[in-house]
Amino acid sequence: MPKYRIIVDLSDKQLYLLDGNTVVRGFPVGIGKMLTQTPSGEFTIINKQENPGGPYGAFWLGLSKPHYGIHGTNDPSSIGRRVSRGCVRMYNNDVVTLANLVPIRTRVTIRP
Repeated sequence: MPKYRIIVDLSDKQLYLLDGNTVVRGFPVGIGKMLTQTPSGEFTIINKQENPGGPYGAFWLGLSKPHYGIHGTNDPSSIGRRVSRGCVRMYNNDVVTLANLVPIRTRVTIRP
């Protein structure tokens, strides 16, 4: 059974899925803009919701920091840019792939 964890690297706008210490997937992401930056630190996934509606795309992965999450987007052109209110945005097909792999309580490290 894989032991997944997630690292979000804000400087290169990438989300990495690791099994132990080995990167198994990398995904491009959109992150928080200058006034609403994505918080760095150690978090966990506390909930998952398919088709949450609104701008959140195909899936929502809620983080242990209230009001923040990893989610899809209804604006694919935002991926790779600093545009969100602090959440980590992914292409919808990527966030569905990720959501199907990682369980609740998966560790998420967001680094500057």
